[in-house]
Amino acid sequence: MTAVPGPAKTPRVPRQRAIVDRRLLAEQVTALAEEHGADARPQIVEALHSALDAGRAELAERLKQKPAAGYECVHGHSFLIDQLVRVIHDYVTVHVYPIANRTTAERLSILAVGGYGRAEMAPHSDVDIAFITPMKRAPWCEQVIEAILYLMWDLGLKVGHSSRTISDTMSMAKEDLTIRTALLEGRFIWGDQQLYDELSARFWSEVVSGSERQFLTQKLDERNERHKRMGNSRYVVEPNIKEGKGGLRDLQTLYWIGKYIHRARNAADLVDVGLLTSQEYRSFRRAEGYLLAVRCHMHDLTDRAEDRLTFDLQRQVAERMNFADRPGKSAVERFMQFYFLQAKRVGSLTGVFLAHLDQKFAKKRASSGFFAGWGQKSRTLKGYTVFGGKIKAPTDKWFRDDPVRLIELFQLAEAEGLEVHPETMRQADRDSRLINRAVRRDKRANALFLSLLGGRNDPETALRWMNEAGVFGRFVPDFGRVNAQMQFDMYHHYTVDEHTIRAIGLLNKIEKGELKDDHPRATRIIHKLKSRRALYVAVLLHDIAKGRGGDHSVLGAEVAEELCPRFGLDEEETELVAWLVLQHLLMSSTAQKRDLTDPQTIETFVAEVQSLERLRNLAILTAVDIRAVGPGTWNSWKGQLLGELFDGAQERLRLGHMRHGRKERVAAKKAAASELLGDNSALVAEVGDLLGDAYWIAEPEDIIALNLVQYDVARKIEDHLSIHCEVYEKRGATLVSVIAADDAGLFYRIAGGIHLAGANIIDARIHTAKSGYAVDNFLVQDQHGQPFSEDTQIARLKTAITDALTGKTSLVPKLAARPLPHRQSKAFSVAPRVNFDNEASGRFTLIEVTARDRPALLNRLAHALYQSNLIVQSAHITAYGERVVDTFYVTDLTGAKVTAKERLDEIRNALLEAASDEKQRQLEKV
Repeated sequence: MTAVPGPAKTPRVPRQRAIVDRRLLAEQVTALAEEHGADARPQIVEALHSALDAGRAELAERLKQKPAAGYECVHGHSFLIDQLVRVIHDYVTVHVYPIANRTTAERLSILAVGGYGRAEMAPHSDVDIAFITPMKRAPWCEQVIEAILYLMWDLGLKVGHSSRTISDTMSMAKEDLTIRTALLEGRFIWGDQQLYDELSARFWSEVVSGSERQFLTQKLDERNERHKRMGNSRYVVEPNIKEGKGGLRDLQTLYWIGKYIHRARNAADLVDVGLLTSQEYRSFRRAEGYLLAVRCHMHDLTDRAEDRLTFDLQRQVAERMNFADRPGKSAVERFMQFYFLQAKRVGSLTGVFLAHLDQKFAKKRASSGFFAGWGQKSRTLKGYTVFGGKIKAPTDKWFRDDPVRLIELFQLAEAEGLEVHPETMRQADRDSRLINRAVRRDKRANALFLSLLGGRNDPETALRWMNEAGVFGRFVPDFGRVNAQMQFDMYHHYTVDEHTIRAIGLLNKIEKGELKDDHPRATRIIHKLKSRRALYVAVLLHDIAKGRGGDHSVLGAEVAEELCPRFGLDEEETELVAWLVLQHLLMSSTAQKRDLTDPQTIETFVAEVQSLERLRNLAILTAVDIRAVGPGTWNSWKGQLLGELFDGAQERLRLGHMRHGRKERVAAKKAAASELLGDNSALVAEVGDLLGDAYWIAEPEDIIALNLVQYDVARKIEDHLSIHCEVYEKRGATLVSVIAADDAGLFYRIAGGIHLAGANIIDARIHTAKSGYAVDNFLVQDQHGQPFSEDTQIARLKTAITDALTGKTSLVPKLAARPLPHRQSKAFSVAPRVNFDNEASGRFTLIEVTARDRPALLNRLAHALYQSNLIVQSAHITAYGERVVDTFYVTDLTGAKVTAKERLDEIRNALLEAASDEKQRQLEKV
């Protein structure tokens, strides 16, 4: 006989009558019904609505007073709806459709299902109810159900409902996983109790019995699909608190599976059946209570069923839950760190729980069937038991006897390609607190850790297990400080610990040659390094000091100087790691924000790098750091820039000087362009001589060849305007070349036209021929970092630029009206900054502007430079989520640098005004 779990009970809610007094409300409804008879509906709806509003207001106030009381809030909202449903049912059956002697068919049971069935209703959750009838519905049942639903809809409730007989419900539950799950959480609210009891008994005997393994498989498939749909990471920047990985649905899935397989009535029963320890259950409750509280605040703040924890909501919920700023960490970053710690805990609980179930079913399979008694034999590995691809501690006190084994466990798992047994993961989690100063200083422990960090198989996965078990943060406390730490911006997709572990995984893949298509240079040079372990440690430590206040690169270098000797690195390796951590942003910043054709750029970079060994390490560290930021952050454009910087620096370091001087470089470019032009090679002398040496040095030979042919055509057409667009695959962008009669405002107009066409400029070079023609080359991408490649896109680009240059369109209001590239940008405060550098180039003044990214920005900045009587030689644009850094190489009208302080202050003020949010608001009103 199938065991049937006891009925689900509504949790006790404190001060219930302050939320709603059902008896008082029922008396009020009865009085209205008797007074107004058939016309009482409007007055009754008003009375119910008042009760609903008053109850919600009381619960909202309670949440403000106790902002972390998630369970109390969701139980309170469930209680409120319960009482309203009961009052509505009684009013309909007594006053609207009264019946003296009901037949056996005229019976009705109302069930709460889904989240409502669990008594976990956030302020604006759907009200999921099931109406159950004994047999084919009698007319009276249909009338009552319809009347109840109409009254609930009149209250503005979003009702999810079904109406079925018991037999129909059983048939559909066998076929439909969603219905089966809903019934699993079914809770009797009101009506015929006997009907509910019959439904429950038949559900457990006819539907559940024998289908446990199928249910587990289906639920796990459903969970995996949901994770994939939500980003497949619990560390996404705007997590879905309900459906996302590590969210409420994952905890509910554990409960569903436990209840289905073990007939658990509630999460506490999972301890009794051995799926969770008491400590794990407390973690379950803590995580669920916190997530429920956050969800209630989100519903309350938005006045709707909102489950996506958006950037703007993160700030507001952090404030409501009393998180405060701390040195190096804002309130919202502390709030989100705590959120991610709960999500991480949910992931750990899920892993242990499901592995236990998998083991249970595996034992059942092994003990039955033809091959019963046969099986893979276990083996011993350094005292551990290895069976079925899993490594297991042999005794419960294994780690207590020697805490160094906590490191050894994960090192062996990585080296042998094994999974850690769930029971051993549970032991490691429990015993991680045994890691003290003595263990951290133990030479064997550090050697094992270093071996794991630079493992040849899959260190990423083993380190993630180590982190999930709490061992990683205990052994390297500095890493524990960045555990689950997020950065409140749109550029960084993952928490610091997840970013770091992903970067280590990418380094391992590069070393194994698995990313040679994307990183051919890194794949080649990684095998030339003197110390591979030094690079792995540098990747581990590059962001170790984030969240401490101050420059994390400087603070991180100090951490490296302390930790490297502990790990077992020698003095030379320690010096290298500390330098790499200190300068880990140098190469990406130089490549993306500086003109790589300017010799001074290479000289300044090389002066800091000083050796080929440092250059090789830094190049690889930069690549994995950028790529581990998140999907789409690495592209061929960044790869090309970093490659050019690496090659230029390598040449300078090997030879002690640049291989060719200015004249030789120009001559080499002309020879290469002549070869590409073939029959048109005469254009090199005929047109090329009109362009100065700066042009020949700045542009690659393939673009030069295109420009010369385009120039030859442009001077023969009537309006002398030529716009050429083509996909430049090597750089992952579209090349836009504009040749026109030169004009001081040409650059800002072209930039405005490009932005109106929906493109982003990532690089621009501006040249003027001796004939008075401008030759301007832009590299542009769409909003997703991809080239403009469709014919319609190209046509739109050409039309927008032409209209901007001929005055057919009004740039300012149209650009101001374009939305921000990221809808979430307004949630962030981005104060514009302007910096000048007269040392970074021999001929130009560098102006670096940091501001909120918006379509009109480059146009406005270029216009401000034009009004400041400056000539722009090149522009380099780097986006970091909601923030963008635009770098300009400029001179004054005489071709000289700008050095006077008064002049620089004027330019700064003009650029700050152009980049300000206030300017945007003013122009939006035009």
